[in-house]
Amino acid sequence: MHPKVFVSHASEDKERFVTGFATKLRENGVDAWLDKWEMLPGDSLVDKIFEEGLKEAQAVIIVLSSYSVKKPWVREELNASIVSKLSKGTKIIPIVLDDCEVPESLTSTLWEHISDLNNYESNFKRIISSIFGATDKPALGTAPAHTSSVYHEIGGLTKADNLVLKESCEYIIENDDIMVKPESLFGDGDILGFSRSEIKDCIEVLEQHGYLDVSRYLGGGGDNYSCRYRVTTYGLDNYAKSYIPDYSATLDKVISLIVNEDINNNTAIQEKTNKSIVIINHILDVLESNGHVKLSKTMGGMVQVYNVSVSLRRALA
Repeated sequence: MHPKVFVSHASEDKERFVTGFATKLRENGVDAWLDKWEMLPGDSLVDKIFEEGLKEAQAVIIVLSSYSVKKPWVREELNASIVSKLSKGTKIIPIVLDDCEVPESLTSTLWEHISDLNNYESNFKRIISSIFGATDKPALGTAPAHTSSVYHEIGGLTKADNLVLKESCEYIIENDDIMVKPESLFGDGDILGFSRSEIKDCIEVLEQHGYLDVSRYLGGGGDNYSCRYRVTTYGLDNYAKSYIPDYSATLDKVISLIVNEDINNNTAIQEKTNKSIVIINHILDVLESNGHVKLSKTMGGMVQVYNVSVSLRRALA
């Protein structure tokens, strides 16, 4: 759809600007309405301009110059009542060529001033953008995670601490990797919207509260993370209780598989529950730390359950 634009001007401005300008509009997909192209001998001046030109226009370009502001016909086109009527559904774009006085009816409208009639590309681009409703405004990006991420408060931690723990836990669950390298996960902090130094502070706080077990590199310092860490059983348990909706049900299922079905290794339990091996291993660690089972672990990642406690069996009785 080519937007139709009516070009209001004085005849003295045709040769020096208007004809070339209107031609340029048409070359750029704008159906510019110019009297010299539209009107034939015998046509009604009023009907052509007001019923065809102005009535059907999506925009009206008003060329203001030292000539046009003195013309009674142009002044009639700029009559306040007409401008008011047009402005309700038609965009009005004044173009000022000379240092002329802008008519009262247009003083509240932003106009485009063209000082060089032979070089006005930047002006033309703005006019085209206005006609098509385009804008140079950058597109909206994604809000930083710290402003939009859903998180659940874990006692004693700030929102930043919570999000660093959350990202760390989700990373190890998704990648089946117990070690987290903050340089790879967080980089400069863009993933969360925090600075590198803020994330370093969060890692230290999480370590102090027992959520992370941090290994620091010798000679590290400055703005580098200079460490790697694993999420502790305590840290992952707090995450799981806060962020995994069916965690409690998964815990019950694992206990039932061990006690009732005598399934005693992590891979078999994972197949039965269809849960992340990280979560299955974590639940087994929690059961061991509470004295309910004993575990045997191999270098290949196999976890074997043995010596199931009476208290765990009684819990399902």
